[in-house]
Formats: sequence, structure tokens, C-alpha cells
Amino acid sequence: MDNIGPFRTLVRAEGARLYRDLPWRRTRDPYAIWLSEVMLQQTQVARVMTRWEEWLERFPTVEALACAPTSEVLAAWQGMGYNRRALALKAAAEVVTRDHDGVFPRDTAQLKALPGIGPATAQGIRAFAFNLPGVYLETNVRTVVLHHFFPDVPAVPDRELVPLVEATCPSAPDARPGEGNMPFAAPQDADDTPRSWYYALLDYGAYLKKTIPNPSRRSKAYSKQSRFEGSRRQKRAHIVRMLLDAHAAGEPGLTLDDVVAGVNVFERAAGRDAVPEADVASILDDLVREGFARTVDDRWAIA
Repeated sequence: MDNIGPFRTLVRAEGARLYRDLPWRRTRDPYAIWLSEVMLQQTQVARVMTRWEEWLERFPTVEALACAPTSEVLAAWQGMGYNRRALALKAAAEVVTRDHDGVFPRDTAQLKALPGIGPATAQGIRAFAFNLPGVYLETNVRTVVLHHFFPDVPAVPDRELVPLVEATCPSAPDARPGEGNMPFAAPQDADDTPRSWYYALLDYGAYLKKTIPNPSRRSKAYSKQSRFEGSRRQKRAHIVRMLLDAHAAGEPGLTLDDVVAGVNVFERAAGRDAVPEADVASILDDLVREGFARTVDDRWAIA
């Protein structure tokens, strides 16, 4: 890895040139940073900027989110897609409030034990809230590493990227005893921190994806998102909105006939065929099992 030094110098220079002054970079609150990491997983930055601030106005602390009704959390999430993220946010907030006295852990294993938090999100919290080193293997980071270390190599597995991401991340200025600084890179100067390093990788990676064929498509982990229009996922989302609307109107819930009729109005308006009752019932069963909905006297209501 003799070329690590020049690579780090280049990335830091590009990061300074391309730096994005995003609102979640102006805080060290792990709750707000965690929220941004989850929102950015499947949503464009411009949209997250608005929705992140709206969410924090509605649920300003992890305790506020933990105490909020599921219906309110799902209503606040509408328009972001992948409603499971909203349920996972609430579930994790409940654990942090109950088991950690409302204080986010710094330890990777404890963070990964929270609902919906995987390795990348855990390290995002560690790097951006606590300035701690680790492997933050996010799509823009993959883009940079693939572009510089694996030019023209197809189907590169993450196991080949992890040692490079680890070796290029600088050690921690804010580490506590036991948090360790090995096997990370020696900082080049006082401004060379895990937080600033990953900001640079993110901004440089976003720039590369706009200017060259996206290198992250050469990652073995890359998969093209399935079509949303007409999909079961779209029908699920529409049913969740129907249940939320019924809740907001003070209705006790919707019958299967109500839901089938609403889904088919939506489908026909899009020029698609009607959905069989059995398919709608299957989606409702999934929503109940996953915690989105509940049954009340042969009706379905938002959880």
C-alpha cells in the first residue's frame, strides 16, 4: 500500500475543493446525524435537506421520537419511500431511550445492535458525531476506492475494499482509552480527522459519479433498484397512505373491500389492471406482521 499517502493527499485536496456545507455537518448531535444517515440511504441529498429539518422540528430529540405514536412517525415519513426506515428509526429510538438513558453509544457493536443500524450507519455515527475511525463503506466511498485502486476491474467484492478504507482512514483525535487507533493512518496534520476524511471521500465520490461512468457499478455489492411503478412496493406504500388518511379522518379503520377499492382506483388511474383481492389481503397481512398496521374488528388501521 505504498500509494496510500499520495491517495490521501489527493482526496483531501479534492474534498476541500468540493466541500458541501450540508446542515447535518453543522451539528455533532448523534441523533441528528443518525437521522441524516438513514434518510440519505435511499433519498437524494436535496430532498433530505428539507425533510431532515422538518423531522427535527417535529421530533427534536431521540426521546421525542421514542414517545411518538407510530402513526405520527409514519405520517412524517411519507414521501421519503421505504417506510420500513421510519419504523426502524422509532424502534432504535426506543432502545436508546430505554437502555442507554437517551445517550447514543460510541461503540460499533452497541450501535449495530440497534434496530436498522448496519455497519455503514454505525460508522457514520462514529465518524461524524464522535470523530472516531472505522470502515465507512458507503456508495460514494466505494466510488472513490474503485476509481483509484481498481480501474476497469469488474465485480470487486467489499472484502477487497475494506482493508483500503480502513488503512486510509486517519486515527482518532478524540479516542477514549480502549477505542484504539490501529490499524488506521497517521494524520497528515491537525485537520486530518475521521470526520473530515469521510466528508472528503463523500464529496469527491459524488463529484466522480457526475463526471465519469459510475465506478460503484463495478462493485460486487452493486444492484440496480427494482422498478417502483406498478410494483408490490408501490401498492404497499399506497395502502399505508390510505390507512394514515383514515386515521387522520378519525375513522376506526378500513375494511378489505375499502382497501381493494382504493387500490384499484389508484391502479386504474395509472392505466393498470385491477389488483386481485387476495393480493391486497396478502399485503395487509404483511403490514400487520411488520408493525405498520393492526386489525380491529375486521378492519385494518395504522399501528
